[in-house]
Amino acid sequence: MKEIKPNKVVGDIIIVICVLILVYVGGSIYFIKHFNFGTIINGVNVSGKTINKASEKIANEINRYKLELKERGGVTEEILVNDIDLKYNSDSTIQHIKEKQNEFEWMFGLVTKAYYKLPEISLYDEELLREKLLNLSCINGENIVDPKSVSFKYGDGAYTMIDEVYGNKINEEVLYKNVENAITYGEIILDLEAINCYENPKYISSSKEAIKAKEILDKYNSSEIIYTFNEEEDIVDSSTINNWININEDLDVMIDEKKVKEYVGTLATKYNTVGKTRDFKTSYGNEIQVHGGYYGWKINTPAEVEALIENIRNGEEITKEPLYLQSAVSKGDNDIGDTYVEISINRQYLWFYKNGKIVAEGDIVTGDISKGFKTSLGTYMLNYKQKNATLEGENYSSKVKYWMPFNGNIGIHDASWRYSFGGNIYKESGTHGCVNAPEYLAKKIFENIEDGIPIICYYE
Repeated sequence: MKEIKPNKVVGDIIIVICVLILVYVGGSIYFIKHFNFGTIINGVNVSGKTINKASEKIANEINRYKLELKERGGVTEEILVNDIDLKYNSDSTIQHIKEKQNEFEWMFGLVTKAYYKLPEISLYDEELLREKLLNLSCINGENIVDPKSVSFKYGDGAYTMIDEVYGNKINEEVLYKNVENAITYGEIILDLEAINCYENPKYISSSKEAIKAKEILDKYNSSEIIYTFNEEEDIVDSSTINNWININEDLDVMIDEKKVKEYVGTLATKYNTVGKTRDFKTSYGNEIQVHGGYYGWKINTPAEVEALIENIRNGEEITKEPLYLQSAVSKGDNDIGDTYVEISINRQYLWFYKNGKIVAEGDIVTGDISKGFKTSLGTYMLNYKQKNATLEGENYSSKVKYWMPFNGNIGIHDASWRYSFGGNIYKESGTHGCVNAPEYLAKKIFENIEDGIPIICYYE
Protein backbone atom coordinates (compact mmCIF):
# COMPACT_ATOMS: atom_id res chain seq x y z
CA MET A 1 0.00 0.00 0.00
CA LYS A 2 1.07 3.56 -0.73
CA GLU A 3 2.05 5.39 2.41
CA ILE A 4 0.21 8.71 3.11
CA LYS A 5 2.60 11.31 4.29
CA PRO A 6 1.63 13.26 7.44
CA ASN A 7 2.60 16.54 5.92
CA LYS A 8 0.15 15.98 3.08
CA VAL A 9 -2.79 15.48 5.51
CA VAL A 10 -1.94 18.56 7.50
CA GLY A 11 -1.72 20.56 4.34
CA ASP A 12 -5.18 19.45 3.18
CA ILE A 13 -6.72 20.41 6.53
CA ILE A 14 -5.15 23.82 6.39
CA ILE A 15 -6.49 24.35 2.89
CA VAL A 16 -10.05 23.38 4.00
CA ILE A 17 -9.83 25.70 6.98
CA CYS A 18 -8.66 28.54 4.84
CA VAL A 19 -11.49 27.98 2.39
CA LEU A 20 -14.03 27.97 5.18
CA ILE A 21 -12.60 31.16 6.59
CA LEU A 22 -12.76 32.79 3.21
CA VAL A 23 -16.37 31.66 2.76
CA TYR A 24 -17.29 32.90 6.23
CA VAL A 25 -15.58 36.24 5.75
CA GLY A 26 -17.03 36.60 2.29
CA GLY A 27 -20.50 35.78 3.60
CA SER A 28 -20.13 38.26 6.43
CA ILE A 29 -19.17 40.95 3.96
CA TYR A 30 -22.11 40.00 1.72
CA PHE A 31 -24.61 40.10 4.59
CA ILE A 32 -23.55 43.58 5.62
CA LYS A 33 -26.10 44.82 3.08
CA HIS A 34 -28.28 41.73 2.84
CA PHE A 35 -30.68 40.09 5.29
CA ASN A 36 -29.29 36.99 6.98
CA PHE A 37 -30.45 33.55 5.99
CA GLY A 38 -33.74 32.55 7.66
CA THR A 39 -35.13 36.12 7.87
CA ILE A 40 -38.93 36.12 7.60
CA ILE A 41 -40.87 39.39 7.85
CA ASN A 42 -44.67 39.17 8.16
CA GLY A 43 -44.58 35.72 6.62
CA VAL A 44 -42.34 36.71 3.67
CA ASN A 45 -38.92 35.07 3.37
CA VAL A 46 -36.39 37.84 2.58
CA SER A 47 -33.21 35.79 3.13
CA GLY A 48 -30.19 37.16 1.22
CA LYS A 49 -32.06 40.22 -0.08
CA THR A 50 -31.18 43.87 0.22
CA ILE A 51 -33.59 46.20 1.99
CA ASN A 52 -34.98 47.46 -1.31
CA LYS A 53 -35.42 43.98 -2.80
CA ALA A 54 -36.96 42.74 0.43
CA SER A 55 -39.42 45.66 0.42
CA GLU A 56 -40.34 44.89 -3.18
CA LYS A 57 -40.97 41.24 -2.38
CA ILE A 58 -43.10 42.12 0.65
CA ALA A 59 -45.10 44.60 -1.43
CA ASN A 60 -45.67 41.96 -4.14
CA GLU A 61 -46.79 39.43 -1.56
CA ILE A 62 -49.24 41.95 -0.07
CA ASN A 63 -50.63 42.82 -3.50
CA ARG A 64 -51.58 39.16 -4.10
CA TYR A 65 -52.47 38.35 -0.49
CA LYS A 66 -55.34 35.99 0.25
CA LEU A 67 -56.54 34.84 3.70
CA GLU A 68 -58.23 31.47 3.81
CA LEU A 69 -60.69 30.83 6.66
CA LYS A 70 -61.10 27.16 7.58
CA GLU A 71 -64.48 26.65 9.22
CA ARG A 72 -66.35 23.80 10.86
CA GLY A 73 -67.75 21.16 8.56
CA GLY A 74 -64.96 21.52 6.02
CA VAL A 75 -66.22 24.89 4.76
CA THR A 76 -63.67 27.49 3.61
CA GLU A 77 -64.06 31.20 2.81
CA GLU A 78 -61.57 33.78 1.59
CA ILE A 79 -60.72 37.40 2.22
CA LEU A 80 -58.98 38.96 -0.79
CA VAL A 81 -56.90 42.10 -1.23
CA ASN A 82 -59.67 43.97 -3.01
CA ASP A 83 -62.21 43.05 -0.35
CA ILE A 84 -60.49 45.23 2.21
CA ASP A 85 -58.36 47.55 0.01
CA LEU A 86 -55.14 45.98 1.33
CA LYS A 87 -51.87 47.59 0.20
CA TYR A 88 -48.23 47.95 1.07
CA ASN A 89 -47.40 50.88 3.34
CA SER A 90 -44.65 52.69 1.46
CA ASP A 91 -43.92 54.82 4.50
CA SER A 92 -42.90 51.81 6.53
CA THR A 93 -39.30 50.65 6.73
CA ILE A 94 -37.56 47.42 7.45
CA GLN A 95 -34.23 49.15 7.88
CA HIS A 96 -34.26 48.74 11.67
CA ILE A 97 -34.56 44.95 11.30
CA LYS A 98 -31.40 44.84 9.20
CA GLU A 99 -29.63 47.08 11.65
CA LYS A 100 -30.39 44.66 14.48
CA GLN A 101 -28.88 41.71 12.60
CA ASN A 102 -25.25 40.71 13.13
CA GLU A 103 -23.75 39.90 9.75
CA PHE A 104 -21.21 37.61 11.40
CA GLU A 105 -24.08 35.33 12.49
CA TRP A 106 -25.37 34.80 8.97
CA MET A 107 -24.60 31.08 9.02
CA PHE A 108 -27.04 30.42 11.90
CA GLY A 109 -29.90 31.16 9.52
CA LEU A 110 -29.09 27.95 7.71
CA VAL A 111 -30.49 25.94 10.63
CA THR A 112 -32.84 28.39 12.39
CA LYS A 113 -35.29 31.04 11.24
CA ALA A 114 -35.82 34.53 12.61
CA TYR A 115 -39.43 35.75 12.46
CA TYR A 116 -40.27 39.45 12.56
CA LYS A 117 -43.70 41.05 12.76
CA LEU A 118 -44.26 44.63 11.68
CA PRO A 119 -47.83 45.88 12.15
CA GLU A 120 -47.19 49.04 10.12
CA ILE A 121 -46.04 47.27 6.95
CA SER A 122 -49.55 47.03 5.43
CA LEU A 123 -52.69 49.16 5.36
CA TYR A 124 -56.36 48.18 4.91
CA ASP A 125 -59.82 49.68 5.30
CA GLU A 126 -61.23 48.63 8.69
CA GLU A 127 -64.81 49.39 7.67
CA LEU A 128 -64.48 47.22 4.59
CA LEU A 129 -63.03 44.43 6.71
CA ARG A 130 -65.98 44.55 9.13
CA GLU A 131 -68.41 44.63 6.22
CA LYS A 132 -66.67 41.65 4.65
CA LEU A 133 -66.81 39.67 7.88
CA LEU A 134 -70.49 40.44 8.41
CA ASN A 135 -71.24 39.07 4.96
CA LEU A 136 -69.38 35.81 5.50
CA SER A 137 -71.64 32.76 5.51
CA CYS A 138 -70.21 31.70 8.86
CA ILE A 139 -71.72 34.85 10.37
CA ASN A 140 -74.65 35.76 8.14
CA GLY A 141 -75.49 32.41 6.58
CA GLU A 142 -78.79 30.56 6.66
CA ASN A 143 -77.46 27.51 8.47
CA ILE A 144 -76.14 29.06 11.66
CA VAL A 145 -76.79 26.75 14.61
CA ASP A 146 -76.52 28.19 18.12
CA PRO A 147 -74.62 26.19 20.72
CA LYS A 148 -76.78 24.43 23.28
CA SER A 149 -75.78 23.10 26.66
CA VAL A 150 -76.44 19.55 27.76
CA SER A 151 -80.06 19.04 28.78
CA PHE A 152 -82.21 16.41 30.44
CA LYS A 153 -85.34 14.62 29.29
CA TYR A 154 -87.83 12.62 31.32
CA GLY A 155 -89.38 9.52 29.84
CA ASP A 156 -90.30 5.97 30.82
CA GLY A 157 -89.84 6.81 34.49
CA ALA A 158 -86.26 8.07 34.21
CA TYR A 159 -84.15 11.03 33.17
CA THR A 160 -81.72 10.82 30.28
CA MET A 161 -78.98 13.28 29.43
CA ILE A 162 -79.27 14.94 26.03
CA ASP A 163 -75.80 15.74 24.69
CA GLU A 164 -74.74 19.30 24.10
CA VAL A 165 -74.85 20.90 20.64
CA TYR A 166 -71.74 22.79 19.56
CA GLY A 167 -73.33 24.41 16.54
CA ASN A 168 -71.37 26.81 14.35
CA LYS A 169 -72.10 30.25 15.72
CA ILE A 170 -69.11 32.59 15.51
CA ASN A 171 -68.00 35.01 18.21
CA GLU A 172 -67.71 38.04 15.93
CA GLU A 173 -65.28 40.03 18.07
CA VAL A 174 -62.91 37.09 18.48
CA LEU A 175 -63.03 36.47 14.73
CA TYR A 176 -62.39 40.12 13.93
CA LYS A 177 -59.35 40.35 16.21
CA ASN A 178 -57.83 37.17 14.81
CA VAL A 179 -58.49 38.12 11.19
CA GLU A 180 -57.07 41.57 11.81
CA ASN A 181 -53.95 40.03 13.33
CA ALA A 182 -53.61 37.51 10.48
CA ILE A 183 -53.83 40.22 7.80
CA THR A 184 -51.42 42.50 9.64
CA TYR A 185 -48.75 39.84 9.92
CA GLY A 186 -49.31 38.10 6.62
CA GLU A 187 -50.82 34.81 7.80
CA ILE A 188 -52.54 33.07 4.92
CA ILE A 189 -54.59 30.37 6.70
CA LEU A 190 -56.79 30.88 9.76
CA ASP A 191 -58.32 27.80 11.38
CA LEU A 192 -61.37 29.13 13.25
CA GLU A 193 -61.65 25.99 15.33
CA ALA A 194 -58.01 26.19 16.45
CA ILE A 195 -58.29 29.82 17.55
CA ASN A 196 -61.56 29.26 19.47
CA CYS A 197 -63.70 31.53 17.30
CA TYR A 198 -66.84 29.50 17.89
CA GLU A 199 -69.27 30.04 20.72
CA ASN A 200 -69.38 26.84 22.72
CA PRO A 201 -72.12 25.42 24.96
CA LYS A 202 -71.79 26.56 28.55
CA TYR A 203 -72.09 23.01 29.89
CA ILE A 204 -71.28 19.68 28.26
CA SER A 205 -72.06 16.14 29.37
CA SER A 206 -68.74 15.82 31.17
CA SER A 207 -69.15 19.09 33.10
CA LYS A 208 -69.26 18.64 36.85
CA GLU A 209 -72.47 20.69 36.89
CA ALA A 210 -74.14 18.28 34.45
CA ILE A 211 -73.01 15.22 36.40
CA LYS A 212 -74.26 16.74 39.65
CA ALA A 213 -77.61 17.67 38.06
CA LYS A 214 -78.09 14.11 36.81
CA GLU A 215 -77.38 12.73 40.29
CA ILE A 216 -79.93 15.08 41.84
CA LEU A 217 -82.55 14.26 39.20
CA ASP A 218 -82.07 10.53 39.78
CA LYS A 219 -82.39 11.03 43.53
CA TYR A 220 -85.57 13.08 43.24
CA ASN A 221 -86.93 10.63 40.69
CA SER A 222 -86.44 7.70 43.09
CA SER A 223 -88.87 9.24 45.63
CA GLU A 224 -92.22 7.62 46.30
CA ILE A 225 -94.50 9.22 48.87
CA ILE A 226 -97.74 7.39 49.58
CA TYR A 227 -100.38 9.46 51.37
CA THR A 228 -102.94 7.45 53.31
CA PHE A 229 -106.45 8.71 54.00
CA ASN A 230 -108.41 6.00 55.78
CA GLU A 231 -108.77 3.37 53.04
CA GLU A 232 -107.70 5.66 50.22
CA GLU A 233 -104.20 6.45 48.95
CA ASP A 234 -102.62 9.18 46.88
CA ILE A 235 -99.19 8.40 45.43
CA VAL A 236 -96.48 10.89 44.54
CA ASP A 237 -93.82 9.24 42.37
CA SER A 238 -91.64 10.11 39.39
CA SER A 239 -94.63 10.44 37.07
CA THR A 240 -95.79 13.39 39.17
CA ILE A 241 -92.48 14.71 40.47
CA ASN A 242 -91.02 15.25 37.00
CA ASN A 243 -93.71 17.87 36.38
CA TRP A 244 -92.51 19.81 39.43
CA ILE A 245 -88.84 19.93 38.47
CA ASN A 246 -87.22 22.89 36.74
CA ILE A 247 -83.61 23.09 35.53
CA ASN A 248 -82.21 26.56 34.91
CA GLU A 249 -79.41 27.69 32.57
CA ASP A 250 -76.82 26.92 35.24
CA LEU A 251 -78.16 23.35 35.57
CA ASP A 252 -79.52 24.04 39.05
CA VAL A 253 -82.28 21.52 39.75
CA MET A 254 -85.23 23.16 41.49
CA ILE A 255 -88.58 21.92 42.74
CA ASP A 256 -91.41 24.23 41.78
CA GLU A 257 -92.97 25.11 45.13
CA LYS A 258 -96.02 26.61 43.45
CA LYS A 259 -96.85 23.32 41.72
CA VAL A 260 -96.28 21.33 44.91
CA LYS A 261 -98.64 23.73 46.68
CA GLU A 262 -101.24 23.17 43.97
CA TYR A 263 -100.96 19.41 44.49
CA VAL A 264 -101.28 19.64 48.28
CA GLY A 265 -104.23 21.96 47.65
CA THR A 266 -105.95 19.19 45.67
CA LEU A 267 -105.42 16.85 48.63
CA ALA A 268 -106.96 19.44 50.92
CA THR A 269 -109.94 19.88 48.61
CA LYS A 270 -110.40 16.13 48.37
CA TYR A 271 -109.86 15.12 52.00
CA ASN A 272 -110.49 18.17 54.21
CA THR A 273 -113.79 17.80 56.02
CA VAL A 274 -113.97 21.15 57.84
CA GLY A 275 -117.23 22.91 57.00
CA LYS A 276 -118.50 20.12 54.78
CA THR A 277 -122.16 19.10 54.73
CA ARG A 278 -122.65 15.93 56.77
CA ASP A 279 -125.42 13.37 56.77
CA PHE A 280 -126.56 12.96 60.35
CA LYS A 281 -129.11 10.75 62.04
CA THR A 282 -130.75 12.57 64.95
CA SER A 283 -131.68 11.04 68.26
CA TYR A 284 -135.25 10.99 66.94
CA GLY A 285 -134.14 8.85 64.02
CA ASN A 286 -134.47 11.55 61.37
CA GLU A 287 -131.91 11.68 58.54
CA ILE A 288 -130.83 15.30 58.12
CA GLN A 289 -127.94 17.27 56.63
CA VAL A 290 -125.84 19.53 58.83
CA HIS A 291 -124.12 22.41 57.06
CA GLY A 292 -121.11 24.48 58.13
CA GLY A 293 -119.10 24.61 61.30
CA TYR A 294 -115.38 24.29 62.02
CA TYR A 295 -115.08 20.61 62.92
CA GLY A 296 -113.15 18.15 60.77
CA TRP A 297 -109.84 17.32 59.16
CA LYS A 298 -107.79 20.20 57.79
CA ILE A 299 -104.41 19.71 56.13
CA ASN A 300 -101.70 22.18 57.12
CA THR A 301 -100.92 23.15 53.53
CA PRO A 302 -97.80 25.34 54.05
CA ALA A 303 -96.20 22.82 56.41
CA GLU A 304 -97.05 19.85 54.18
CA VAL A 305 -95.68 21.59 51.10
CA GLU A 306 -92.40 22.08 52.91
CA ALA A 307 -92.40 18.50 54.20
CA LEU A 308 -93.18 17.02 50.77
CA ILE A 309 -90.40 19.00 49.10
CA GLU A 310 -87.99 17.74 51.76
CA ASN A 311 -89.18 14.14 51.20
CA ILE A 312 -88.40 14.49 47.49
CA ARG A 313 -85.02 16.13 48.08
CA ASN A 314 -84.05 13.22 50.30
CA GLY A 315 -85.22 10.66 47.72
CA GLU A 316 -87.49 9.04 50.31
CA GLU A 317 -89.79 6.07 49.81
CA ILE A 318 -92.34 6.41 52.61
CA THR A 319 -95.97 5.97 53.54
CA LYS A 320 -97.31 8.88 55.53
CA GLU A 321 -100.24 11.03 56.52
CA PRO A 322 -100.14 14.72 55.70
CA LEU A 323 -99.49 17.22 58.44
CA TYR A 324 -102.83 18.41 59.81
CA LEU A 325 -103.70 21.83 61.11
CA GLN A 326 -106.75 20.27 62.69
CA SER A 327 -107.91 16.68 63.13
CA ALA A 328 -111.22 14.95 63.71
CA VAL A 329 -112.17 12.00 65.93
CA SER A 330 -112.17 9.50 63.09
CA LYS A 331 -111.66 9.23 59.32
CA GLY A 332 -114.00 8.31 56.54
CA ASP A 333 -117.45 9.57 55.66
CA ASN A 334 -118.51 9.63 59.31
CA ASP A 335 -115.66 11.54 60.89
CA ILE A 336 -117.83 12.44 63.87
CA GLY A 337 -117.56 9.00 65.38
CA ASP A 338 -119.79 7.79 68.20
CA THR A 339 -118.77 10.28 70.90
CA TYR A 340 -120.38 13.68 70.40
CA VAL A 341 -122.77 16.31 71.70
CA GLU A 342 -126.02 16.69 69.77
CA ILE A 343 -127.95 19.95 70.08
CA SER A 344 -131.39 20.35 68.54
CA ILE A 345 -132.25 24.05 68.28
CA ASN A 346 -135.89 23.58 67.41
CA ARG A 347 -136.39 21.01 70.22
CA GLN A 348 -134.16 22.92 72.66
CA TYR A 349 -132.65 19.68 73.77
CA LEU A 350 -129.16 18.24 74.18
CA TRP A 351 -127.80 14.68 74.07
CA PHE A 352 -124.25 13.65 74.95
CA TYR A 353 -123.17 10.32 73.47
CA LYS A 354 -119.99 8.59 74.57
CA ASN A 355 -118.89 5.48 72.69
CA GLY A 356 -122.39 5.29 71.24
CA LYS A 357 -124.23 5.48 74.56
CA ILE A 358 -126.07 8.43 76.09
CA VAL A 359 -124.17 9.83 79.05
CA ALA A 360 -126.30 12.92 79.60
CA GLU A 361 -129.32 14.65 78.10
CA GLY A 362 -131.71 17.43 78.95
CA ASP A 363 -133.43 20.69 78.13
CA ILE A 364 -131.37 23.71 77.20
CA VAL A 365 -131.72 27.35 76.13
CA THR A 366 -129.91 28.61 73.03
CA GLY A 367 -129.49 32.05 71.35
CA ASP A 368 -132.28 34.59 71.45
CA ILE A 369 -133.63 34.70 67.90
CA SER A 370 -135.73 37.82 68.57
CA LYS A 371 -132.58 39.82 69.25
CA GLY A 372 -130.52 38.27 66.47
CA PHE A 373 -128.39 36.14 68.82
CA LYS A 374 -129.30 32.77 67.39
CA THR A 375 -126.86 29.93 67.99
CA SER A 376 -124.91 29.12 64.82
CA LEU A 377 -125.73 25.84 63.12
CA GLY A 378 -123.04 23.41 62.03
CA THR A 379 -120.56 20.86 63.32
CA TYR A 380 -118.02 22.19 65.81
CA MET A 381 -115.74 20.71 68.46
CA LEU A 382 -114.87 21.45 72.04
CA ASN A 383 -112.00 23.93 72.14
CA TYR A 384 -111.26 23.43 75.84
CA LYS A 385 -113.08 23.26 79.17
CA GLN A 386 -112.69 25.45 82.25
CA LYS A 387 -114.11 25.50 85.75
CA ASN A 388 -115.33 28.68 87.46
CA ALA A 389 -115.10 31.04 84.51
CA THR A 390 -116.43 34.58 84.14
CA LEU A 391 -118.19 35.25 80.87
CA GLU A 392 -118.18 38.86 79.79
CA GLY A 393 -119.81 40.66 76.95
CA GLU A 394 -121.55 43.89 76.12
CA ASN A 395 -123.64 44.89 79.17
CA TYR A 396 -123.18 41.59 81.01
CA SER A 397 -120.77 39.60 83.18
CA SER A 398 -121.73 36.12 84.36
CA LYS A 399 -119.95 33.60 86.57
CA VAL A 400 -120.36 29.94 85.62
CA LYS A 401 -119.02 26.73 87.12
CA TYR A 402 -118.61 24.77 83.88
CA TRP A 403 -117.45 26.53 80.72
CA MET A 404 -117.10 24.54 77.45
CA PRO A 405 -116.54 26.81 74.38
CA PHE A 406 -116.89 25.28 70.89
CA ASN A 407 -117.35 28.23 68.51
CA GLY A 408 -115.25 31.20 69.49
CA ASN A 409 -116.94 32.72 72.54
CA ILE A 410 -119.95 30.48 72.09
CA GLY A 411 -120.07 27.46 74.36
CA ILE A 412 -122.05 25.19 76.70
CA HIS A 413 -122.27 26.29 80.33
CA ASP A 414 -124.46 26.19 83.39
CA ALA A 415 -126.83 29.11 84.03
CA SER A 416 -127.71 29.44 87.70
CA TRP A 417 -129.85 32.50 86.97
CA ARG A 418 -132.36 30.46 84.98
CA TYR A 419 -135.22 28.61 86.65
CA SER A 420 -136.39 26.76 83.58
CA PHE A 421 -135.03 25.37 80.33
CA GLY A 422 -136.39 24.09 77.02
CA GLY A 423 -139.62 25.03 75.31
CA ASN A 424 -139.73 28.36 73.51
CA ILE A 425 -137.68 30.40 75.96
CA TYR A 426 -134.98 30.92 73.34
CA LYS A 427 -137.39 32.81 71.07
CA GLU A 428 -137.86 35.78 73.37
CA SER A 429 -135.50 35.28 76.32
CA GLY A 430 -132.62 33.26 74.94
CA THR A 431 -128.89 33.66 75.30
CA HIS A 432 -126.30 35.73 73.44
CA GLY A 433 -125.56 32.61 71.41
CA CYS A 434 -124.32 30.21 74.09
CA VAL A 435 -126.04 27.00 75.12
CA ASN A 436 -127.39 27.28 78.68
CA ALA A 437 -127.81 24.01 80.53
CA PRO A 438 -128.98 23.10 84.03
CA GLU A 439 -126.04 22.71 86.40
CA TYR A 440 -126.43 18.94 86.72
CA LEU A 441 -126.36 18.55 82.94
CA ALA A 442 -123.42 20.93 82.47
CA LYS A 443 -121.52 19.11 85.23
CA LYS A 444 -122.13 15.67 83.69
CA ILE A 445 -120.97 16.83 80.28
CA PHE A 446 -117.94 18.59 81.76
CA GLU A 447 -116.81 15.47 83.60
CA ASN A 448 -116.97 13.26 80.51
CA ILE A 449 -116.09 15.48 77.55
CA GLU A 450 -112.58 15.98 76.12
CA ASP A 451 -111.06 18.58 73.83
CA GLY A 452 -111.88 17.97 70.17
CA ILE A 453 -115.17 16.12 70.81
CA PRO A 454 -117.69 17.02 68.06
CA ILE A 455 -120.64 19.27 68.91
CA ILE A 456 -123.46 19.23 66.34
CA CYS A 457 -125.98 22.08 66.24
CA TYR A 458 -128.92 21.67 63.89
CA TYR A 459 -132.46 22.80 63.23
CA GLU A 460 -134.90 20.29 61.77
